[in-house]
Amino acid sequence: MKRPPYLHSGDRVAIVAPARKVSQQEIAAACNLFRSWRLEVVLPPHLFDSDNQFAGTDTTRALTLQQQLDDPSIRAIFCARGGYGTVRIIDRLDFTLFQQHPKWIVGYSDITVLHSHIQRHLGIATLHATMPINIPADACSTLYPAIDTMRRALFGEPLAHSFPTHPLSRTGSAQGILVGGNLSIIYSLCGSHSDLDTIGKILFIEDLDEYLYHIDRMMMNLKRCGHLSQLAGLVVGQMSDMHDNTVPFGHSPEQIILDAVAEYSYPVCFNYPAGHNGTDNHALILGATAALEVSPSHSTLSF
Repeated sequence: MKRPPYLHSGDRVAIVAPARKVSQQEIAAACNLFRSWRLEVVLPPHLFDSDNQFAGTDTTRALTLQQQLDDPSIRAIFCARGGYGTVRIIDRLDFTLFQQHPKWIVGYSDITVLHSHIQRHLGIATLHATMPINIPADACSTLYPAIDTMRRALFGEPLAHSFPTHPLSRTGSAQGILVGGNLSIIYSLCGSHSDLDTIGKILFIEDLDEYLYHIDRMMMNLKRCGHLSQLAGLVVGQMSDMHDNTVPFGHSPEQIILDAVAEYSYPVCFNYPAGHNGTDNHALILGATAALEVSPSHSTLSF
């Protein structure tokens, strides 16, 4: 896998909205933050378009992203927010110039579509990290793990995180290319041109606002598709705001996931601090070689 060049003072970075619409006020704090890093922030002409829930029509969203992918002076593209909509434009995009001049694609949640497609076809690292809409107004004066790890990854500083091992984690060590993102999006891409190749990889998954039986259904689908059988390791991030039915499903998200991979022997790490908790969404370099260590007391993921 190839990493885009790290950022330096004076670099130009763009903010795009490939999914749900966003306002100028909602990304003002992020613009101030990036400028405090001495980056030049580019806001494309159609960034604040509105088409019902979307940030403009499929045509304008695709064109805006395409222009930033093609512009060699843009060194990183920050996706303003998730929601839904990236899958509607992915097949309109041409990555030829992006492949010749790679740049960082930054985002999570619905942006998993871009991460998965790029990892599958281009072999270029992308950054699973917080997005402009999540940046708080005091970001320039307060240290948040989500912001600090994003900055460290983009500017080429060491990136590793160690934390207490969850009781249901499965110990062991693994090394491999890290792929993944939002579980619901990964599930929706199965069998498509943007489906993940998980063979020999460390898979990362996280999700938000799902019913427990939905988690089980998605994990069963990944298993039946062969996406779980040949992993090097599994990292499970935040499973936030899960729901249950009146008649309980009977298992936690961790138990559901562990059951799906019970017949395999690779290490499984739960409670990695990445996902939909905005201030604690640690950045992950997807498409980069990662080392996973899960001991009885502590777990570590490093790049």
